Amino acid sequence: MSDQPLQGDALIKETCRRIRLAKKLWDAHNNAACRRERERALKLYNQLTKVQKEKIPQQLRVWLRYRSEKYFGAHRTPPGSKHRSSRRRK
Repeated sequence: MSDQPLQGDALIKETCRRIRLAKKLWDAHNNAACRRERERALKLYNQLTKVQKEKIPQQLRVWLRYRSEKYFGAHRTPPGSKHRSSRRRK
């Protein structure tokens, strides 16, 4: 890939590709890779203008911004933490 930042239709296409990849990883239960791809997709998505965002299929926008936020949002325990459930096995 070139060193120039993506613009226009190329940016929209790459954003869609990354969201689809994150969604595919989510369906495969590969959460760490999904989280990484989702962050990359969000970074690209936030560069889009309002008109460009409307060109992203609604299903992908909803998954990226709402459904996946439920599972990967800042309120969730970060991956790799040593936190254990308060219930212990007997």
